[in-house]
Amino acid sequence: MRYFIIIIISALTFQLSQAQTYEIGVFAGGSNFIGDVGSSKYISPNQPAVGGIFKWNRSARHSFRFSLIYSELEADDSKSDDPRRKERDYKINNAIIEASLGLEFTFFNFNLHSRKTNSTPYLYTGIAVAKHDNYRFDLNGELLDDDTSSIAFAIPMVLGYKHQIAENLILAGEIGARYTFSDEIDGSVPDAEEAFDRYAFGNLNNNDWYVFTGLTLTYTFGETPCYCSF
Repeated sequence: MRYFIIIIISALTFQLSQAQTYEIGVFAGGSNFIGDVGSSKYISPNQPAVGGIFKWNRSARHSFRFSLIYSELEADDSKSDDPRRKERDYKINNAIIEASLGLEFTFFNFNLHSRKTNSTPYLYTGIAVAKHDNYRFDLNGELLDDDTSSIAFAIPMVLGYKHQIAENLILAGEIGARYTFSDEIDGSVPDAEEAFDRYAFGNLNNNDWYVFTGLTLTYTFGETPCYCSF
């Protein structure tokens, strides 16, 4: 029985080793912030965003995906449509590094080993963690750097469209909103210290959002998959 299990595991390992298709590439685009400071427009890139992306294609319809993206989230009251924000005139620029892991689902079959040209819309979601600096505004509206950083957890919600431009190259465009479980990125809720509670402002019931909009270019490699594992 022991040898039988070893044979089965070996066969499955061999099958999986022959059934993988991977993608590795870059992301380039822009970012915008949605919170208690700055514009409330949902898609309005105002700072560059760059990063890397890796995909493990498990079938013609879904992939495991990991990305690492850097940007500076800018929030400027002078660019808001709200006259109260314009009068307040707060501004913040917060560097952020996001790591995201999740599943990408295509609307149609996207077989990278087909002789036909592939194109399809896709959705991506999962979990993201973003490291950012902590700031606060004093009672005079001056921005203060607390010289600390925090981690914000977020849910990415990405809609994109990808096209196989060559045998091993895939170009995609996507818009990805991130809903965070934090209200600290723009300094409206200083980092979890009761002494800073008096500096909080804005809608304390709404957490921060940020959006990455851009292009990905990935290179595919790996053996032709059979997609029969799961």
